[in-house]
Amino acid sequence: MVDVWVLGSLNVDVVVRVPRHPRPGETLLGGDPETGFGGKGANQAVAAAVAGARVRMIGAVGDDPEGRAYRERLTAFGVDVAGLRTAPSPTGRAFIAVSDDGENTIIVSPGANAAVGRQEIEALAPAEGDVVLLQLEVGLDVVAEAARRAREAGARVVLNVAPYADLPADVLALADPVVANASEAAQLAASGLRSPRLLVTRGEQGSSWGDVLVPAGRVEAVVDTTGAGDTYCGALAAALAEGADQEAAMRSASEAAAVAVGRRGAQP
Repeated sequence: MVDVWVLGSLNVDVVVRVPRHPRPGETLLGGDPETGFGGKGANQAVAAAVAGARVRMIGAVGDDPEGRAYRERLTAFGVDVAGLRTAPSPTGRAFIAVSDDGENTIIVSPGANAAVGRQEIEALAPAEGDVVLLQLEVGLDVVAEAARRAREAGARVVLNVAPYADLPADVLALADPVVANASEAAQLAASGLRSPRLLVTRGEQGSSWGDVLVPAGRVEAVVDTTGAGDTYCGALAAALAEGADQEAAMRSASEAAAVAVGRRGAQP
């Protein structure tokens, strides 16, 4: 069985529900804060594990109750946390506002995620045929080096360019696929960079990977879109690790994302 390696961020999410998102300079009253687990890296690791993959998480948490709780949580999902380092900074935080229509805005305070660096790159040791899943909530130089190391080892790189930032063209070329939502795909195009293996997710309009088009999974009611894209990426990586072709992997990912938007929070 091949492994899915996830190098990325771990955050504690503080969620407040609002009737709508405020305009600049406006103050709105929201509901009581809800605390949960998030961070693109950990969200994708959990999604891959739920989809049946054997997952190894690489990243950093703080020496605090939140960091210790996160280790226990990932372990409970069957995620290997041997590559999860305790850093002197506090565990990362994300402050999320969710409106009545399920849309969200997010502000991230990186905390320990900013400490992810050489130690985490050295901990990344995929075998040939493994899948390495990356996002952009840790340093871009770390992401770039991790992608290069993964390909040198013969692993498949799945790169989620979120939150969007420009990466070197050679790094984009290493990924199969580069996963972007419609907004991120537009930013990628505007930068003059491109990927020959771009997978674009478009919410209820489905997703496309080259000539392969897959509809979105059926959603009964949208409750919270937080983490839906991460669920898609994690389930996609799990399916690819099992040997699924493009269409089958995308269908599995779309179905998982449809389930995710029907519940609260970024993780199950």
